[in-house]
Amino acid sequence: MHYNFDELITRRGTGCVKWDEQSADDIIPMWVADMDFRCATPIRDALRRRVEHGIYGYTHVPEAYYQAVIDWFRRRHGWTIQREWMLYTTGVVPALSVIVKALCQPGDKVVVQTPAYNCFFSSVTNNGCLIEENPLIYADHTYRIDYDDLERACSDPRTRLLLFCNPHNPGGRVWTREEMLRVNDICMRHGVRVLADEIHNELVMPGYEYLPFASLSPETLANSISCNAPSKSFNTAGMYISNIECSDAELREKLNRVININEVCDVNLFGVEAVMAAYNESEDWIDQLCPYLWDNYQALCAFFQAEMPQIGITKLEGTYLVWADISALGIDADTLCRRLLDEGRVWMNPGTMYDPRAGQRFVRINIAAPRSRVMEGLRRMAKVVHAIDKA
Repeated sequence: MHYNFDELITRRGTGCVKWDEQSADDIIPMWVADMDFRCATPIRDALRRRVEHGIYGYTHVPEAYYQAVIDWFRRRHGWTIQREWMLYTTGVVPALSVIVKALCQPGDKVVVQTPAYNCFFSSVTNNGCLIEENPLIYADHTYRIDYDDLERACSDPRTRLLLFCNPHNPGGRVWTREEMLRVNDICMRHGVRVLADEIHNELVMPGYEYLPFASLSPETLANSISCNAPSKSFNTAGMYISNIECSDAELREKLNRVININEVCDVNLFGVEAVMAAYNESEDWIDQLCPYLWDNYQALCAFFQAEMPQIGITKLEGTYLVWADISALGIDADTLCRRLLDEGRVWMNPGTMYDPRAGQRFVRINIAAPRSRVMEGLRRMAKVVHAIDKA
């Protein structure tokens, strides 16, 4: 089936966070991480069939759900997940909080590799734990891991957990086998468990490969807990369902207990249908989506080179979130994003959401939209940047 990602679909007025958070109807939102693309036809068909049944009571998650997840990861990524490893919950962010609470006591430390998805910070601090930053090294328009500093952070006897994001939001990295094995070696030496947030796992650009952290070796499987969902890749975030995979039976029982204590054990019946339809029937959609996103990124790079060459664009290996270095403008990210919204009527995220200090030199741009909309947003950004240059 052919999908038309150039189609402009009106989302304003649908209770959409991305479009309705601001009431003005002339703003182009390029901020929160969801896509302006209609879901794959099999997902919409499955939901339509469930709606037409007419009764929407409490839902039972069937064995077919687990099998859909198992088959997808085995087929796409060579990882055979055992049925008993799996726990479901209402989303990856609740899953992060569950894992922090299960593994840590108040006052324990959790390593966060900054810049980092903003909910990493709240998932740690809301559970009374302390953030230990392991800043990633930015050079040549990409990030690499500071292993010496990671060793330092993990060697603290209060450190219990590393939050590891792959593909990385907002830095755009897809970590290699060698990088992840080295991370796991450091963590194992110091008794630190790895929480692998892999929610963007299908959004990988040409030439790169997502490898599930737990699939790399018996050691990475034993020392990690994985979180994933089709929500980012298949644009079903509003369905509120995700999966945790943990091979350690004792730890899995702790996780299950916290899931129930936190009352995040019941999931949306439509989410169950969406997951099965995504993983069983919608592979062609994701296979067409990623090249389209890559072409959006290439168009963005060409536009910046022509119109805003002083802004550095980070290499995009995965996700649809472009990390732009604005330090040459002589203006901080918070100020720039206010001006983009007020003067340019385009909404982007300041890097301070993901790193309160070093993030002042970055903005995050969501390019998961029809190309015409992406380019209009960039033209609006360029007008503001040109005004700053002339001031």
